[in-house]
Amino acid sequence: MAQRIETIAVHGGQKPDPVTKARGVPVWRTSAYNFDSARHGADLFALKELGFIYSRLGDPTGDILEKRLALMEGGAAAVVTASGTAAIHYTALTLAKAGDEIVSASNLYGGTYTMFSVLLKDQGITVKFADVTRPETFRAAITERTRFLYAETIGNPSLDVADIAALAKIAHERRIPLVVDSTFTPPTNYRPIEDGADIVIHSLSKWIGGHGSAIGGAVIDSGRFDWKNSNVPFFTEPDANYHGLRWALDLPEPLAPIAFALRFRTVPLRNLGACLAPDNSWIFLQGAETLALRMERHNENGLAVATWLKRHPKVAWVRYPGLEDDPSHAVASRQFPKGFGGMVVFGLAGADGEAKLASGRAFIDSLSLISHLANVGDTKSLAIHPGTTTHSQLTPAEQVAAGIPPELIRLSVGIEHVDDILEDLGRALEKA
Repeated sequence: MAQRIETIAVHGGQKPDPVTKARGVPVWRTSAYNFDSARHGADLFALKELGFIYSRLGDPTGDILEKRLALMEGGAAAVVTASGTAAIHYTALTLAKAGDEIVSASNLYGGTYTMFSVLLKDQGITVKFADVTRPETFRAAITERTRFLYAETIGNPSLDVADIAALAKIAHERRIPLVVDSTFTPPTNYRPIEDGADIVIHSLSKWIGGHGSAIGGAVIDSGRFDWKNSNVPFFTEPDANYHGLRWALDLPEPLAPIAFALRFRTVPLRNLGACLAPDNSWIFLQGAETLALRMERHNENGLAVATWLKRHPKVAWVRYPGLEDDPSHAVASRQFPKGFGGMVVFGLAGADGEAKLASGRAFIDSLSLISHLANVGDTKSLAIHPGTTTHSQLTPAEQVAAGIPPELIRLSVGIEHVDDILEDLGRALEKA
């Protein structure tokens, strides 16, 4: 019988240990695993059998986390990594090589934008940026060398919402996958695979972990993309990285649907090494268990804070997908019926030029309850000025293109009592 996501978050991917009968998930701290025989070791390396080889490729604690995440997202397989950034980079390397292209939304987290505009460019992969509010701009940017489309479900920090079904349709017309960073919309709020996304990425450090206590990332393979008939040569042509294997054509049938997850694990993860430690996997499993409960409060508090800010005389504008007059509300209402999350951004009123920056700094420095740091998705409320921190690597023009005016303040609304959050915001606004 199919279980609901709240139950999967607690039990998915795990049974009590058969030897010790331990109910909690153990932490397996070992670098390598014994083979039953010479043939067994050879079969594992040849992907004739799945199992544990070396912890850079996977470990039992991480395996439980991967299975749980795949079940929660409605996917077929998952791979965890040392960070969300590593998950994004390895996804690009799994699908594209020098000379290939990617079409991406422009409203990205600053580190991802820099990875795409500089690092991947240096590696010979061209990234073209499109307007996520106009899906047709993605279609116009695709060429025969485009290997995937990329978007964040809710852009960081502009909070423009991507129409996942529309982007999936465009991608599949050209026989390429849609890759979605769903960090701002964890699976108890939204499951992009149900709208056609093929690969889902999370920074586990955010809402899924939820307590600001570890760094990690994950990719979830939907298992639904037709790699055999795709325009992604890594999957249809012999791969020099893995004995000339044609990932879409040579894998045994039970493994064929998760060709992406297998190439991700055995090529970039194996050879570049950004693996997730078993201890961090254990931390994220604890967070996953309470995700549904925490997101209810994040959703509730986020909407309350956005509504309160919108009425405040010292606030010029507010972006939150749950506000009825937000530009993304129509798409968000269709995609996120369970809630709009805990991210709110706003700009202070009555300031121009350098005065905007000074006013923003005064607001940040006047916060007491709300922490000033570079993270989101914590149980604690957090605030930052992206233009001078998380997105400071972008030029002023790139910041504007990414939807980041100089006065923008980003709030990650936590699960504290909402009145305490509002009181702290009120005191800081009076001093700004």
